[in-house]
Amino acid sequence: MPYDPSDFPPFAVTVDLVVLTVRRHALCALTVRRGEEPYRGRWALPGGFVRTGECLDSAAARELSEETGLRAHGEGSRLAGAHLEQLATYGDPDRDPRMRVVSVAHLVLAPDLPAPVAGGDAGGAEWKPVRSLLGDASGGPDEELAFDHARILADGVERARSKIEYSSLAAAFCPAEFTVGELRRIYEAVWGVSLDPRNFHRKVTGTPGFLVPVGGTTTRQGGRPAQLFRAGGATILNPPMLRPEV
Repeated sequence: MPYDPSDFPPFAVTVDLVVLTVRRHALCALTVRRGEEPYRGRWALPGGFVRTGECLDSAAARELSEETGLRAHGEGSRLAGAHLEQLATYGDPDRDPRMRVVSVAHLVLAPDLPAPVAGGDAGGAEWKPVRSLLGDASGGPDEELAFDHARILADGVERARSKIEYSSLAAAFCPAEFTVGELRRIYEAVWGVSLDPRNFHRKVTGTPGFLVPVGGTTTRQGGRPAQLFRAGGATILNPPMLRPEV
């Protein structure tokens, strides 16, 4: 069958970013308030259209910087040491009322990050607790995200929750040196559960290659001095840190 360009209507490609961090012991997502239609005034994930000749990773870094002031690369980066991966592609025909738009979502996990600064076409930028954006067992979300961003965010959160079961990715939420207690609070925030401190300490310190003692202690959490660790060389945890059933 001969190729007919009219059989393939034009469409645009966008990038959307699920940027997760832990702030005040809660898993938070980076959001921007849309400054233009469609969904003007609604909260959304940072992102935007990919420019001609621009690769997806460059577009993601540019949109993040323009809309929130957070730099993903280069001097002055606020995301140094962050974990970045492509999450999924979203292409439902009616996901954007303007035209056919296919979005390539990226997942970013980083330690406690500063307050974002809105820029570009964003009317505001904030860290919001994931539970307020997606709801939980006690109720629905406080407000709906624009487009299909609730679905994208939910997929990103589930990816993060599942990956810290079998990989050392939880350390991406921690500073370079951290205590077992600080790491436990990361797991608790991401999974949304409470963990037994003694069992957790035994599991993480007994998992080969997960944690490496750095030879120092800290009292920044209060109480007695706690031993400091850094992430080890293991990328896959064996045995895995299984998520408790809730």
